[in-house]
Amino acid sequence: MKRYLFPLLLGLIVVVFFAKTIFQGILPIPADTIVGLYHPFRDAVAQEYPNGIPYKNFLITDPVRQQYPWRELAVSIMKQGELPLWNPYQMSGTPLFGNLQSAALYPLNVLYWLIPFQMAWAALVILQPILASLFMYLYLKEMKLFSVSATFGAVIFAFSGFFIAWLEWNTILHVILWLPLLLLALEKLRVKLSLLWSTIFIFALSSSFLAGHLQVFFYVSLVLMAYLVTILYRSKSKGKLVLLLSALCSLFAVVTSLQWIQFVKFYLQSAREIDQALWQREGWFIPAKHLVQFIAPDFFGNPATLNYWGVWNYGEFIGYVGIAGLVFALLAIIYRRDRKTFFYTGLLIGSILFATNNVVAQLPFRLGIPLIGTSQPTRLLAIMDFSLAVLAAFGMDFLLRRQLNFKKISAVLILFLGLFVALWIIIGTDSVELAVAKRNLILPTLLFSITALLLLGSIVSRNKKILLLTAYCLLFMLGFDLLRFGWKFTPFVANDYLFPSTETIEFLQQQEGVFRIMMADRRILPPNFATFYRLQDVAGYDPLYLKNYGELVSAWERNEPDTSLLEFNRILSPQNYESKLADLLNVKYILSLDELSSSKLVEVFSEGQTKVYENTQVYPRAFLVSSVIQVDDKSQTINKMFEDDVDLSTQAVVYDDLNLVNLPLAKSESVRLLSYSPNSVVAETVTEEEHLLVLSDVYYPEWSVFVDGVSKDIIEVDYALRGVVVPSGKHKVEFKIRI
Repeated sequence: MKRYLFPLLLGLIVVVFFAKTIFQGILPIPADTIVGLYHPFRDAVAQEYPNGIPYKNFLITDPVRQQYPWRELAVSIMKQGELPLWNPYQMSGTPLFGNLQSAALYPLNVLYWLIPFQMAWAALVILQPILASLFMYLYLKEMKLFSVSATFGAVIFAFSGFFIAWLEWNTILHVILWLPLLLLALEKLRVKLSLLWSTIFIFALSSSFLAGHLQVFFYVSLVLMAYLVTILYRSKSKGKLVLLLSALCSLFAVVTSLQWIQFVKFYLQSAREIDQALWQREGWFIPAKHLVQFIAPDFFGNPATLNYWGVWNYGEFIGYVGIAGLVFALLAIIYRRDRKTFFYTGLLIGSILFATNNVVAQLPFRLGIPLIGTSQPTRLLAIMDFSLAVLAAFGMDFLLRRQLNFKKISAVLILFLGLFVALWIIIGTDSVELAVAKRNLILPTLLFSITALLLLGSIVSRNKKILLLTAYCLLFMLGFDLLRFGWKFTPFVANDYLFPSTETIEFLQQQEGVFRIMMADRRILPPNFATFYRLQDVAGYDPLYLKNYGELVSAWERNEPDTSLLEFNRILSPQNYESKLADLLNVKYILSLDELSSSKLVEVFSEGQTKVYENTQVYPRAFLVSSVIQVDDKSQTINKMFEDDVDLSTQAVVYDDLNLVNLPLAKSESVRLLSYSPNSVVAETVTEEEHLLVLSDVYYPEWSVFVDGVSKDIIEVDYALRGVVVPSGKHKVEFKIRI
């Protein structure tokens, strides 16, 4: 029983943190921002909450704007027996499977097949600290640390600032939590080549990749490679180990190929290399002054208490590991002399070097290195916190082995005391911001004082039992420190807040036919919300999106043929409903909080402040054109589309030679959609002559088209849409996306 005492203690800490979810059914997802920030949800509760339902943390909206709807759609498509290749509900259609953040193949998704989606989502959130702490504990125990020391490091890792900041995304932490298990597998394989640990290594590495965040997986891979170099130095069978790991990595590439091949295809068609080009802006790197948050996490305030006054984004800069954790990590760095300590000290220093603004950290962005050159380096906090957790466990173990004396501990405590004194002097001046800093420095100062007294008292006694009791007290204090910090930031909300239905949404869902919607105000149904409700939207929010559509939307918003991408282009939310591009993109309904005055719009529904207008000039989703305008290249396409005398309902602009004769459409010629699903669109055409069929879904090379089962060339029409030439007669036309 004693063997399982500390793992059970880790489980107990997780249960305490998630008590509201486990015992009250309250979800760990920021769904309160849905009903607190956005219409028409605010309209539905306007009588009781005129300003919307109160929400805990405005900073956390991405989980409900991205991860939750993407995963829910992916799982629902897979339950129908198909791969979730395409999402037709955002950005007029975009790859879903190629979007790693949908995490469609993550092994732990099995929970979605066993229990209701909401429950499975919550379970996966809870599993993050459970698995992270368990894997870290096992890894630290492999290094012969005392159980209390291993528990100390495991708690730090599972409830560190990085874990708390990204807890409810349910993707990023599922990437990093496998790292200690991977390192444990390497340690086991170093000693003895084993089928069991080879299998564990493959499973953990594949799970880390499939969890849904490529940047953090890249950091995990770098740590693994660096760690491998160190263990090869100690291995007695270097050649066999290298061959085994090469084989395992090759097997990993095969196992995950279905996912990464689709990602590469999407990436090559995306605008990712253009996105986030302004790396020089403040907040791209961790500002040096924000390193103070390792000592006082809320020195600059906290978004949950609406008093954050630091640079840009609190969540990108928080790496807090607890006062006791930081003290013990520093003790290990300064006084412990062994390969593992040197490794993790180097890892920590390297992470800080590349995450803060300096000449070395700027190199990937100056050189424009693919993927990394467009990724914000603040996520290196994952590796910083992991390193600090290991080092803190080393420091605690050093204490328990009585290898620290009064002089050594005093030196480190004096250093911390100097930092706290300096901070109190800095915040001595009067200002609203510094008043926040002063208030939020009190608890860290108190925790440091208690830590110092406990350490000094235990060292003076030199009694083994007193040292062990001190370790338990510090572990308890660490748990209090990190859980209090985590509760302050993390929302827990009633499940009724998670994508509730409203009269407006029900009205749109009841409308017949295939159509798209548009928001004339960004306070209504923000991008990607429509995915959950299976409403097709022209807007979308994704760091990875198709370049052709981004360029089309940029020209659309400017109302001129300028396709240079908008500044913050990861959020595409066109609002220019007067443009003929809105008609072309099949925008039938426009939602607004204001009265819209337009000859083509008719108000058809309202709920509170939200008004729904019907576009009377909308084009069908699929239609035939009587004439094709051929241009020389894509840049000429957008210019021609914006010419006043070009009617896109009867004319299509292409830059391929289709060799078509332009003939007027007869009344008997028609298109009828037979079925429309994420991976397939089927239409029936009746024509007297050969014509071009336009489908106003976004063009992507992985789509194919078949006419009566015979493959035909799919054509990029009107800059970013799909088309196919259909012969005369009655035909079945099917657009299908390939794997």
